[in-house]
Amino acid sequence: MTSWKARIVPLLILVVALLLRVEDPQPVQLARLWTFDTYQRIEPRVYDSALPVRILDIDDESLARIGQWPWPRSRIADLVDRLHEAGAAVVVFDVLFAEPDRTSPANVAANWPEGTDDANLRARIAALPDHDQMLAEAFARGRVVAGFTFTRSRENAPPPPPKAGVGLGGSPPHPFLPAYSAAISNLPALGAAAAGIGNINFEADADGLIRRVPLFTQYVAPGTTPTYDDPFKLPPLYPTLGAEALRVAQGAQGYNIRMSDASGEGGVDESSGIADIRIGRLRVPTSGDGHVWLRYTGHEPARYLSAWRLWSDAEPLQADDGLEGAIILVGTSAPGLFDLRATPLNSIIPGVEVHAELVEQILNGSFLTRPDWTLGAELAAFALLGVFLVLLLPKLGVAASAVVCLAAITAGVAAGWFAFSKAGVLIDPVFPALVVLVVYLSSSLITYLQSETQRRQIRTAFGQYLSPALVEQLADQPERLRLGGETREMTLLFCDIRGFTSISEGYRDDPQALTTLINRLLTPLTAEILERDGTIDKYMGDCIMAFWNAPIDDPAHAAHACDAALAMLHALERVNEERRAEDPDAITIAVGVGLNTGQCVVGNMGSDQRFDYSVLGDAVNLASRLEGQSSPYGVPIIVGESTQSEVADDFAFLELDLIAVKGKREAVRIFALLGDAHEAASDEFQALRREHEKMLNAYRVRDWDGAQDALNVCAEMSGTLEALYELYAERIYHYSFDPPPEDWKGVHVAEMK
Repeated sequence: MTSWKARIVPLLILVVALLLRVEDPQPVQLARLWTFDTYQRIEPRVYDSALPVRILDIDDESLARIGQWPWPRSRIADLVDRLHEAGAAVVVFDVLFAEPDRTSPANVAANWPEGTDDANLRARIAALPDHDQMLAEAFARGRVVAGFTFTRSRENAPPPPPKAGVGLGGSPPHPFLPAYSAAISNLPALGAAAAGIGNINFEADADGLIRRVPLFTQYVAPGTTPTYDDPFKLPPLYPTLGAEALRVAQGAQGYNIRMSDASGEGGVDESSGIADIRIGRLRVPTSGDGHVWLRYTGHEPARYLSAWRLWSDAEPLQADDGLEGAIILVGTSAPGLFDLRATPLNSIIPGVEVHAELVEQILNGSFLTRPDWTLGAELAAFALLGVFLVLLLPKLGVAASAVVCLAAITAGVAAGWFAFSKAGVLIDPVFPALVVLVVYLSSSLITYLQSETQRRQIRTAFGQYLSPALVEQLADQPERLRLGGETREMTLLFCDIRGFTSISEGYRDDPQALTTLINRLLTPLTAEILERDGTIDKYMGDCIMAFWNAPIDDPAHAAHACDAALAMLHALERVNEERRAEDPDAITIAVGVGLNTGQCVVGNMGSDQRFDYSVLGDAVNLASRLEGQSSPYGVPIIVGESTQSEVADDFAFLELDLIAVKGKREAVRIFALLGDAHEAASDEFQALRREHEKMLNAYRVRDWDGAQDALNVCAEMSGTLEALYELYAERIYHYSFDPPPEDWKGVHVAEMK
């Protein structure tokens, strides 16, 4: 990789990201919307119960008390009258009455069974008041906003005539507004009697959530091409249900839509769409396409009044329920009536609550806006920062650039949150942050690949001669390519397979099978060492040499080594079980392990022509000798006193002897490692250790009878140390007839390595 690639590739990524953001595909949109949703989840709009907005809910309890839906229109008419009598400013229906009431007397009479004895009964029923007419008259007596819904079906039914005019400031808003060519409306008599007509449509985003509501929608007749040049031929505009509710509640005659190119409203782009919409005395800022971003409070039960209470004597609606002077939206929360929606704060809420949220936020002026300058600001921010990183990362380095990148991302997220929480402005910090991160990662990756090229040259040159671990060290630090070492306190481990010579004899006709067996044994044993931060020094036939606290510092090296030794025994048990499952006659394989801690020299050992990373010192030799003593003492793990003193309270140790190993004059205490801390705390082990110490103390002061008595107790208490106690029984028997010299201090001189 050459240095120019470290700049060109990230720059290309930056350009592609800029084009992607301008094109704004759906995944990018959804990521941005998810960010805006997160803002609201953290800080939703605070619900104000003093706002004159309530929902009269046709809920499950109302259906249970009054009857299944649809209710007779006479009942709905009574509902309207009762709400107006209670002081409602306007009654708004998020419900359609598109077909005649089947319970109207005329409709009942028309479906009267043939052969009725009283021929006049049908005529008398038909003469009763029509329910739809009763509802229309109730609409006319008060202030009611009726709903209708635009549809994209092939039916050519037009919407009802609008109830209010729309004044325009600037160019026509129609090119920016959603258009429909069909509608489903209330019965004409109901529409004519209503004081207002509003569109109840919601357009969900691609993920099904309702985040924005268009304040106006246009109707374009099927088969026609709208023209916006002639102000007298513009398609009719229809307000949303919430906007029409606010107009009727104020007694306003119409609306005013002000475009961004109107006087005093020039934007970054002079044709960027709608600036705001006035509903009577209320000013509503919108996006360029006339949508209002909804700032939700989340579901609030306090908004809801159950419809059945209008007719209840036991729990009637009271003045303090908020009916006086309120905008009452009539809708349903009953799941069976299928008017449920999803929002950023609630996965399911009644659709009427979305209208209520819109009306509330317009009344209290709590708006979310995304001005036309936000896109330019976002593009400029990540373009400038991206170029900065591309140009300076090779000079600053990966770490310093990471700090700059993290600081920039943090600042962007903080700015986005501040704009939302303090001004209600929606700024997307996520996409710029992701782009900056990708630019940083790509530039860092190229820098890394350049470094890896240099390391690969070292690996290629020395991989045939040095251990993989040392090759990696040399690749990271080429200056270490020299002889030398350092002094450290380390813990050493030697592990050898017992009886390997006899095992080998059994495979003399199949040496490949012997190799397979050795690999099968050494692999899990090695894994236990590596999992506990050990370093494999070398394999010597059936022997493993390992150490801790180099090349990586390990303050708990003695404990890790003891853990590894115990885990190796468990791993060996599993291998033996597998072999017996394959062949019941398979030989059970055992190992001996020696552990010792001490000062050693560790580093690159060898000659100028060839060297390896290894360890030297007296502690290494002692560890090897201790492994050799595991067989005579009949225990799998022998630990030197220096190791045992480091972790005495964390493992189950039993002192074995005071021994002078072959090649050393000084005697050392050696210990059997029998288990972990749980084993050490057990009552059985504590009792055994007490009796064992009695036996050793008696043995070392030449109390052969006392030593034998204590030994007998120990032998009864332990089922796994038979070889050890047989060894001491032989010594006691021998010394009782042939006592040791007067200067004997209980030291055993080992003749075997």
